[in-house]
Amino acid sequence: MSALAAAFGPSGLRSLLPGSAATRPAESVSSLSAPVRSLTPPSQLSDAELLDGCLAGSRLMQKYLYERFAGRMMAVCLRYAQTTFEAEDVMQEGFLTVFKNLASFRRECPLEFWIRRIMVNAALRQHRRNAPLIAVSDGGEYPEDLAGEEFTLSNYNFEELLGLVQDLAPRYQMVFNLFAIEGYGHKEIGELLGISEGTSKSQYSRARAILKNKIERLDAHRSHGFRS
Repeated sequence: MSALAAAFGPSGLRSLLPGSAATRPAESVSSLSAPVRSLTPPSQLSDAELLDGCLAGSRLMQKYLYERFAGRMMAVCLRYAQTTFEAEDVMQEGFLTVFKNLASFRRECPLEFWIRRIMVNAALRQHRRNAPLIAVSDGGEYPEDLAGEEFTLSNYNFEELLGLVQDLAPRYQMVFNLFAIEGYGHKEIGELLGISEGTSKSQYSRARAILKNKIERLDAHRSHGFRS
């Protein structure tokens, strides 16, 4: 995460915040040398306290806020990316957006939820740049409605699930994540991705069918391994 770490340098994320040391008169910079509740362990600071500290220009509070959410947001970005490097780029773009817009956060929802939505939007922008949704057949025939073909993912670890999702074609990966994990409706997904509501439903069904087939193969491989 060297790029993200570098963002906390003198001209990095700190300078993006309204009222930060980079934009205040020189005589007021000293007032920022003691961050809000700097003696309190970061884990005991509330999200509101971190937010207030960031808005006051505290570089330490920015660091704490980033460290609190970076791991969870990286997990979000990985689900939308094809590679770890791409996920890191998405997360960097997302956190830059977070720090640029902290002052506009109205605190009407949990801070994590707000940050998560920003990361998803960053992933959507990356997807539009790198992998436009093109209706290309993958050679498979999948049912449009899989309501009666539920399958569980609870028996698999994060790495296994991540590999399954990342292996989906980008158009299926995006729709599956947005519907199954983020909770968007197909009409909203269609608007976000520039496709019809029906296409979103179809691509979600196909994504589920592909995942189901992959899980069945993974289960068979596990069973073979246990027998041997």
